Amino acid sequence: MGWTDIDGNEVIGTSYLTSCRMKEWWVQVGLLSVPLLAVYLHIPPPRLSPALLSWKASGAFFTYKHQSIFYRDSTGAVGSSDVVILLHGFPTSSYDWSKIWEGLTQRFHRVIALDFVGFGFSDKPRPHHYSIFEQASIVERLVRHLGLHHQRINLLSHDYGDTVAQELLHRYENNKTGSILINSLCLSNGGIFPETYYPRFIQKVLKDGGLLSPIITRLMNFFFFSRGLGAVFGPYTQPSQAEYWDMWTAVRTNDGNLVVDSILQYINQRKKHRDRWVGALMSTSVPLHLIYGPLDPVNPHPEFLQLYRKVLPMSTVSVLDDHISHYPQLEDPTGFLNAYLNFINSF
Repeated sequence: MGWTDIDGNEVIGTSYLTSCRMKEWWVQVGLLSVPLLAVYLHIPPPRLSPALLSWKASGAFFTYKHQSIFYRDSTGAVGSSDVVILLHGFPTSSYDWSKIWEGLTQRFHRVIALDFVGFGFSDKPRPHHYSIFEQASIVERLVRHLGLHHQRINLLSHDYGDTVAQELLHRYENNKTGSILINSLCLSNGGIFPETYYPRFIQKVLKDGGLLSPIITRLMNFFFFSRGLGAVFGPYTQPSQAEYWDMWTAVRTNDGNLVVDSILQYINQRKKHRDRWVGALMSTSVPLHLIYGPLDPVNPHPEFLQLYRKVLPMSTVSVLDDHISHYPQLEDPTGFLNAYLNFINSF
């Protein structure tokens, strides 16, 4: 019952009182949520693990158009003059190559990797128009910075890095000013063909989410990040908790989570420039190879591999074990390294 007057007439109904109490409760929840949300949004990035600290300490930075770009350059095999440059994928960093780094230094004179702008330890400007073209120009500038612009370069790429490699190949084949001299190209599990590329749901939401995207990137946390990334690893090749934290830390460095939606425009760029980038692969005389993890949900088997072999019959292919997925260099570093060295030693 509600309140009544002296004559027993109901003045204020029970439902009204309940409604008032509910409004008061929601106001209290709202007032409490504001400072909690403020604290959440200002949580600093995790501290670098000893492994990431070591990786960063062994690297250096150069400047591209006022942007600080991280790279790692190791001198390796004595008696070899070969150089390999490693191009990482989305949303991770050059640290993706850590498990095969030592093996590469035993074959190559120089082993070089960089964090693209917006990734890893490199600057992550915002607002900024992130593009594959800019990333390719950064690689060219790094080669010149290291004095290797007259040296033939072997490119080893993965995922997002595959598309950067395709743009570099296009420039090389068309004798563009400043292009690097490509000796060979090895691709791995990238969205080379837009028609066989299936981005994750969160990627589609972020790239096309409009005003919603910046909100989602600010609310992104380790739990959602690790769950999302884990979906593109095989069930038996999942990263350890420490490895997930290293990946997340690299993303969070320099507020990288806030630029993910801008970087994801590369998916639309792949569609727009398909003829340019697939055409570069089709017309090249550069030795071409693919290392492929067949459990990849982003570039699924057999659809992707059938199209690759049809469009690029001149390319050699290494298909890893059935349980290897989208990150083959992390899931099967020995198999990946052996496949790559067999390719390099074949010409």
